[in-house]
Amino acid sequence: MRRDHPSRQILTAAVVQENHFKAVNDTMGHPVGDAVLAAFGARLAAWAGQRAAAGRLGGDEFAVVLELPAAQRAQRLEQLARMLHTPVVLDDGRTVDVAASIGAATPDVLGSRDLCLLQRAADTALYEGKHSGRAHLATAAHTTLPSINGRWAGRPGTAVWGRAA
Repeated sequence: MRRDHPSRQILTAAVVQENHFKAVNDTMGHPVGDAVLAAFGARLAAWAGQRAAAGRLGGDEFAVVLELPAAQRAQRLEQLARMLHTPVVLDDGRTVDVAASIGAATPDVLGSRDLCLLQRAADTALYEGKHSGRAHLATAAHTTLPSINGRWAGRPGTAVWGRAA
């Protein structure tokens, strides 16, 4: 695997999932859930900057692709985790405690710039570190696990007729 200079910009793909989103919707209502999702999207876009591609994958999941200096990658990912763990203040002044799980993948670690592979590895790293409060960087081992439609086969929602494909 190629190791790049620490100041060189490295492509980073991250997958973010809001933790306990169903509980927010169920206990506080869908308008509050929508406000939480909007806040997550705004925070992710602000963190990533104008040269990044960021968006909602669906439900409570988001993805971002950006370039980060290798030497600052861990610091920037931890910054994102702190931003996403800051309570959301609603228009009526109430606050909603929120948290996120974050997985990230980079070509310098995985040895590939294939965006599908990077997303799948980031998704697998996210689930490995679920509810830890930290961002998890994918390793080469994360690319060897079975997947369904770019997602780790063991994650909820990847079963096919009652079994993982």
